[in-house]
Amino acid sequence: MSVTRKIALLLALALVGSAFADSALAHGRRSHARVGVFIGVPIGWPYWYGHPFYYPPVPSQIVVVPSQPRTYIQREGATEAPESPAFWYYCADARAYYPYVKECPGGWQRVPPRPPG
Repeated sequence: MSVTRKIALLLALALVGSAFADSALAHGRRSHARVGVFIGVPIGWPYWYGHPFYYPPVPSQIVVVPSQPRTYIQREGATEAPESPAFWYYCADARAYYPYVKECPGGWQRVPPRPPG
């Protein structure tokens, strides 16, 4: 067998091998194949390819911090909201309520409060 035929046969085998390596890569992240032609003795074989094909996942850690109970602090001397007046005062002459009218010549009428509307 001549040298040319040996090289052609070797290249044909490498081509067939690369076709199978392509289908091996389709089966997942971890499966892979490499095809290469080495001349001589491979020195430092594990380090020729650089980084590994697959890096293992970093385990995630879930940190749960328990919540503290709410603390309410009441200030001393705090004043409460002023209550609404028990009555409104209506002026019939002006047809309006206090404080919109400051003086009423006919006298004020006490009216129970009611919302506008």
